[in-house]
Amino acid sequence: MTHKAGFVNIIGNPNVGKSTLMNALVGEKLSIITSKAQTTRHRILGIVNGEDYQIVFSDTPGIIKPAYELQDSMMDFVKSAFDDADVLIYMVEIGEKELKNEAFFNKIINSKIPVILLLNKIDLSSQDQVQEKIEYWKKKVPNSFVYVISALEKFNVETVFYKIIELLPDSPPFYPKDQLTDKPERFFVNETIREKILQHYKKEIPYSVEVETESFIEEDNIIKIRSVIMVERETQKGIIIGHRGTAIKRVGTEARKSLQHFFDKKIYLDLYVKVNKNWRSNDKQLRRFGYKE
Repeated sequence: MTHKAGFVNIIGNPNVGKSTLMNALVGEKLSIITSKAQTTRHRILGIVNGEDYQIVFSDTPGIIKPAYELQDSMMDFVKSAFDDADVLIYMVEIGEKELKNEAFFNKIINSKIPVILLLNKIDLSSQDQVQEKIEYWKKKVPNSFVYVISALEKFNVETVFYKIIELLPDSPPFYPKDQLTDKPERFFVNETIREKILQHYKKEIPYSVEVETESFIEEDNIIKIRSVIMVERETQKGIIIGHRGTAIKRVGTEARKSLQHFFDKKIYLDLYVKVNKNWRSNDKQLRRFGYKE
Protein backbone atom coordinates (compact mmCIF):
# COMPACT_ATOMS: atom_id res chain seq x y z
CA MET A 1 0.00 0.00 0.00
CA THR A 2 1.37 3.43 -0.92
CA HIS A 3 1.48 6.18 1.67
CA LYS A 4 0.68 9.83 0.96
CA ALA A 5 1.93 12.83 2.92
CA GLY A 6 2.32 16.53 2.39
CA PHE A 7 1.99 20.09 3.59
CA VAL A 8 -1.37 21.74 2.93
CA ASN A 9 -1.09 25.46 3.61
CA ILE A 10 -4.09 27.78 4.07
CA ILE A 11 -3.75 31.41 2.96
CA GLY A 12 -6.12 34.34 2.43
CA ASN A 13 -7.14 37.80 3.58
CA PRO A 14 -7.88 38.45 7.28
CA ASN A 15 -11.16 37.13 8.69
CA VAL A 16 -12.12 34.81 5.81
CA GLY A 17 -12.30 31.77 8.13
CA LYS A 18 -8.85 30.16 7.78
CA SER A 19 -8.56 29.22 11.45
CA THR A 20 -12.13 27.90 11.56
CA LEU A 21 -11.35 25.71 8.54
CA MET A 22 -8.09 24.46 10.05
CA ASN A 23 -9.83 23.45 13.29
CA ALA A 24 -12.63 21.74 11.33
CA LEU A 25 -10.15 19.76 9.21
CA VAL A 26 -7.96 18.75 12.16
CA GLY A 27 -10.85 18.07 14.54
CA GLU A 28 -9.20 20.02 17.38
CA LYS A 29 -9.14 23.69 18.33
CA LEU A 30 -5.53 24.57 17.53
CA SER A 31 -6.04 28.07 16.15
CA ILE A 32 -7.79 30.76 18.16
CA ILE A 33 -10.80 32.38 16.54
CA THR A 34 -12.25 35.86 17.04
CA SER A 35 -14.06 38.40 14.87
CA LYS A 36 -11.01 40.68 14.88
CA ALA A 37 -8.48 40.81 12.06
CA GLN A 38 -4.93 39.59 12.73
CA THR A 39 -6.06 37.06 15.32
CA THR A 40 -3.55 34.52 13.96
CA ARG A 41 0.03 35.76 14.32
CA HIS A 42 2.03 32.56 13.88
CA ARG A 43 2.09 29.72 11.40
CA ILE A 44 0.43 26.83 13.22
CA LEU A 45 0.62 23.20 12.05
CA GLY A 46 -2.18 20.70 12.62
CA ILE A 47 -1.42 17.08 11.71
CA VAL A 48 -4.07 14.60 10.57
CA ASN A 49 -3.10 10.93 10.29
CA GLY A 50 -4.74 8.01 8.54
CA GLU A 51 -3.46 4.52 7.89
CA ASP A 52 -2.12 5.47 4.46
CA TYR A 53 -1.81 9.27 4.68
CA GLN A 54 -0.55 12.17 6.77
CA ILE A 55 -1.79 15.72 6.11
CA VAL A 56 0.18 18.56 7.69
CA PHE A 57 -2.21 21.51 7.65
CA SER A 58 -0.82 24.99 8.18
CA ASP A 59 -2.84 28.00 9.33
CA THR A 60 -1.24 31.36 8.50
CA PRO A 61 -1.85 35.02 9.38
CA GLY A 62 -4.25 36.96 7.17
CA ILE A 63 -2.48 38.82 4.38
CA ILE A 64 -2.05 42.54 5.12
CA LYS A 65 0.26 45.43 4.24
CA PRO A 66 2.65 45.50 7.23
CA ALA A 67 2.72 48.65 9.37
CA TYR A 68 5.36 47.58 11.92
CA GLU A 69 7.96 44.88 12.60
CA LEU A 70 5.57 42.30 14.08
CA GLN A 71 3.39 42.45 10.96
CA ASP A 72 6.50 42.07 8.76
CA SER A 73 7.26 38.85 10.61
CA MET A 74 3.66 37.68 10.22
CA MET A 75 3.92 38.13 6.44
CA ASP A 76 7.19 36.15 6.49
CA PHE A 77 5.16 33.22 7.85
CA VAL A 78 2.84 33.56 4.83
CA LYS A 79 5.83 33.62 2.43
CA SER A 80 7.15 30.42 3.98
CA ALA A 81 3.76 28.77 3.39
CA PHE A 82 4.29 29.20 -0.37
CA ASP A 83 7.76 27.68 -0.18
CA ASP A 84 6.96 24.26 1.30
CA ALA A 85 3.34 23.63 0.24
CA ASP A 86 2.37 20.43 -1.58
CA VAL A 87 -1.21 21.70 -1.85
CA LEU A 88 -2.23 25.36 -1.45
CA ILE A 89 -5.64 26.31 -0.09
CA TYR A 90 -6.65 29.84 -1.07
CA MET A 91 -9.64 30.89 0.99
CA VAL A 92 -12.02 33.71 0.05
CA GLU A 93 -15.46 34.85 1.15
CA ILE A 94 -18.43 36.00 -0.91
CA GLY A 95 -17.85 39.76 -0.73
CA GLU A 96 -14.16 40.01 -1.63
CA LYS A 97 -12.39 40.41 -4.95
CA GLU A 98 -8.76 39.36 -4.48
CA LEU A 99 -5.78 39.25 -2.13
CA LYS A 100 -4.64 42.56 -0.68
CA ASN A 101 -1.08 41.68 -1.74
CA GLU A 102 -0.69 41.49 -5.52
CA ALA A 103 2.62 39.60 -5.36
CA PHE A 104 1.03 36.83 -3.28
CA PHE A 105 -1.92 36.67 -5.68
CA ASN A 106 0.42 36.26 -8.65
CA LYS A 107 2.14 33.41 -6.83
CA ILE A 108 -1.20 31.64 -6.51
CA ILE A 109 -2.26 31.94 -10.15
CA ASN A 110 1.22 30.90 -11.34
CA SER A 111 1.56 28.07 -8.84
CA LYS A 112 3.11 24.79 -10.03
CA ILE A 113 1.41 22.90 -7.21
CA PRO A 114 -2.33 22.12 -6.88
CA VAL A 115 -4.47 25.04 -5.68
CA ILE A 116 -7.83 24.54 -3.97
CA LEU A 117 -9.91 27.72 -3.87
CA LEU A 118 -12.53 27.68 -1.13
CA LEU A 119 -15.44 30.10 -1.24
CA ASN A 120 -16.38 30.33 2.43
CA LYS A 121 -19.39 31.63 4.38
CA ILE A 122 -21.88 30.63 1.67
CA ASP A 123 -24.51 30.22 4.40
CA LEU A 124 -24.65 34.04 4.47
CA SER A 125 -25.44 34.36 0.74
CA SER A 126 -28.13 33.59 -1.82
CA GLN A 127 -27.77 30.79 -4.39
CA ASP A 128 -27.47 33.36 -7.21
CA GLN A 129 -24.65 35.20 -5.42
CA VAL A 130 -22.81 31.95 -4.82
CA GLN A 131 -23.09 30.86 -8.47
CA GLU A 132 -21.93 34.26 -9.68
CA LYS A 133 -18.87 34.09 -7.41
CA ILE A 134 -18.01 30.53 -8.45
CA GLU A 135 -17.83 31.70 -12.08
CA TYR A 136 -15.84 34.80 -11.07
CA TRP A 137 -13.18 32.80 -9.21
CA LYS A 138 -12.91 30.12 -11.88
CA LYS A 139 -11.91 32.87 -14.32
CA LYS A 140 -9.72 34.69 -11.81
CA VAL A 141 -7.79 31.60 -10.65
CA PRO A 142 -8.14 29.16 -13.59
CA ASN A 143 -5.52 26.76 -12.19
CA SER A 144 -7.62 26.01 -9.08
CA PHE A 145 -10.21 23.48 -7.94
CA VAL A 146 -13.12 25.62 -6.69
CA TYR A 147 -15.37 24.48 -3.81
CA VAL A 148 -18.06 26.29 -1.84
CA ILE A 149 -18.01 25.66 1.90
CA SER A 150 -19.15 26.88 5.29
CA ALA A 151 -16.21 26.24 7.61
CA LEU A 152 -18.30 27.23 10.63
CA GLU A 153 -21.13 24.82 9.76
CA LYS A 154 -18.64 22.24 8.35
CA PHE A 155 -20.61 22.19 5.11
CA ASN A 156 -18.64 20.47 2.29
CA VAL A 157 -15.49 20.30 4.46
CA GLU A 158 -15.36 16.50 4.19
CA THR A 159 -15.47 16.71 0.37
CA VAL A 160 -12.51 19.09 0.44
CA PHE A 161 -10.66 16.77 2.84
CA TYR A 162 -10.91 13.83 0.41
CA LYS A 163 -9.83 16.02 -2.50
CA ILE A 164 -6.73 16.99 -0.50
CA ILE A 165 -5.84 13.32 0.06
CA GLU A 166 -6.24 12.71 -3.68
CA LEU A 167 -3.81 15.56 -4.48
CA LEU A 168 -1.11 14.62 -1.95
CA PRO A 169 2.15 13.18 -3.29
CA ASP A 170 3.35 9.68 -2.37
CA SER A 171 5.60 10.13 0.65
CA PRO A 172 6.38 8.63 4.06
CA PRO A 173 5.03 10.63 7.05
CA PHE A 174 6.95 13.73 8.14
CA TYR A 175 5.96 13.44 11.82
CA PRO A 176 5.20 10.60 14.25
CA LYS A 177 1.71 9.26 13.63
CA ASP A 178 0.47 10.22 17.11
CA GLN A 179 1.59 13.86 16.85
CA LEU A 180 -1.12 16.54 16.54
CA THR A 181 0.88 19.76 16.14
CA ASP A 182 4.39 21.22 16.08
CA LYS A 183 3.70 23.65 18.93
CA PRO A 184 4.41 23.02 22.65
CA GLU A 185 1.78 23.21 25.41
CA ARG A 186 2.85 26.69 26.48
CA PHE A 187 2.06 28.05 23.02
CA PHE A 188 -1.60 27.01 23.36
CA VAL A 189 -1.77 28.51 26.84
CA ASN A 190 -0.48 31.82 25.45
CA GLU A 191 -2.89 31.74 22.51
CA THR A 192 -5.91 30.89 24.68
CA ILE A 193 -5.23 33.85 26.98
CA ARG A 194 -4.67 36.11 23.96
CA GLU A 195 -7.97 34.94 22.46
CA LYS A 196 -9.85 36.09 25.57
CA ILE A 197 -8.10 39.47 25.40
CA LEU A 198 -9.10 39.84 21.73
CA GLN A 199 -12.69 39.07 22.68
CA HIS A 200 -12.97 41.51 25.61
CA TYR A 201 -10.80 44.53 24.81
CA LYS A 202 -11.18 47.14 22.08
CA LYS A 203 -9.11 49.39 19.84
CA GLU A 204 -5.33 48.96 20.03
CA ILE A 205 -5.18 46.94 23.27
CA PRO A 206 -5.41 43.38 21.79
CA TYR A 207 -2.77 44.16 19.15
CA SER A 208 -0.35 45.54 21.74
CA VAL A 209 -0.51 42.36 23.82
CA GLU A 210 1.82 39.36 23.90
CA VAL A 211 1.48 36.50 26.37
CA GLU A 212 4.37 34.49 27.79
CA THR A 213 3.95 31.43 30.01
CA GLU A 214 6.74 31.43 32.58
CA SER A 215 5.75 28.26 34.40
CA PHE A 216 3.85 25.11 33.30
CA ILE A 217 3.87 22.39 35.96
CA GLU A 218 1.83 19.27 35.23
CA GLU A 219 0.84 17.08 38.17
CA ASP A 220 -1.41 14.00 38.28
CA ASN A 221 -4.67 15.89 38.76
CA ILE A 222 -3.83 19.50 37.91
CA ILE A 223 -1.70 21.75 35.70
CA LYS A 224 -0.33 24.85 37.45
CA ILE A 225 0.34 27.71 35.05
CA ARG A 226 1.85 31.15 35.56
CA SER A 227 1.55 33.49 32.57
CA VAL A 228 2.47 37.12 31.94
CA ILE A 229 0.42 39.46 29.75
CA MET A 230 2.77 42.01 28.21
CA VAL A 231 1.65 45.42 26.95
CA GLU A 232 3.57 48.31 25.40
CA ARG A 233 2.50 51.17 27.68
CA GLU A 234 1.64 51.76 31.33
CA THR A 235 -1.85 53.03 30.44
CA GLN A 236 -2.55 49.73 28.65
CA LYS A 237 -1.57 47.83 31.78
CA GLY A 238 -4.29 49.63 33.73
CA ILE A 239 -6.89 48.83 31.07
CA ILE A 240 -5.95 45.13 31.02
CA ILE A 241 -6.25 44.90 34.83
CA GLY A 242 -9.46 46.92 34.98
CA HIS A 243 -11.20 48.46 38.00
CA ARG A 244 -10.23 46.46 41.08
CA GLY A 245 -8.87 43.72 38.83
CA THR A 246 -12.27 42.76 37.39
CA ALA A 247 -11.14 42.75 33.73
CA ILE A 248 -8.12 40.51 34.18
CA LYS A 249 -10.12 38.23 36.47
CA ARG A 250 -12.65 37.67 33.67
CA VAL A 251 -9.86 36.86 31.21
CA GLY A 252 -8.33 34.41 33.69
CA THR A 253 -11.62 32.67 34.43
CA GLU A 254 -12.53 32.19 30.77
CA ALA A 255 -9.00 31.13 29.79
CA ARG A 256 -8.91 28.57 32.61
CA LYS A 257 -12.19 27.01 31.44
CA SER A 258 -10.96 26.77 27.85
CA LEU A 259 -7.62 25.29 28.94
CA GLN A 260 -9.38 22.69 31.12
CA HIS A 261 -11.29 21.59 28.04
CA PHE A 262 -8.15 21.60 25.85
CA PHE A 263 -5.92 19.66 28.28
CA ASP A 264 -8.78 17.64 29.83
CA LYS A 265 -7.38 18.41 33.28
CA LYS A 266 -7.98 20.84 36.14
CA ILE A 267 -6.11 24.11 35.62
CA TYR A 268 -4.71 26.61 38.12
CA LEU A 269 -3.91 29.82 36.23
CA ASP A 270 -1.99 32.76 37.67
CA LEU A 271 -1.96 35.91 35.50
CA TYR A 272 0.26 38.99 35.75
CA VAL A 273 0.62 42.11 33.60
CA LYS A 274 3.94 43.75 32.68
CA VAL A 275 4.98 46.62 30.44
CA ASN A 276 7.39 45.65 27.63
CA LYS A 277 7.87 48.92 25.76
CA ASN A 278 7.51 48.81 21.96
CA TRP A 279 8.01 45.04 21.80
CA ARG A 280 6.23 44.88 18.41
CA SER A 281 9.06 46.86 16.79
CA ASN A 282 11.97 45.27 18.66
CA ASP A 283 13.93 42.52 16.84
CA LYS A 284 15.20 40.99 20.07
CA GLN A 285 11.70 40.76 21.57
CA LEU A 286 10.20 39.39 18.34
CA ARG A 287 12.81 36.62 18.33
CA ARG A 288 12.07 35.91 21.99
CA PHE A 289 8.36 35.44 21.20
CA GLY A 290 9.02 33.22 18.18
CA TYR A 291 8.22 35.69 15.39
CA LYS A 292 11.77 35.73 14.02
CA GLU A 293 14.51 33.13 13.83
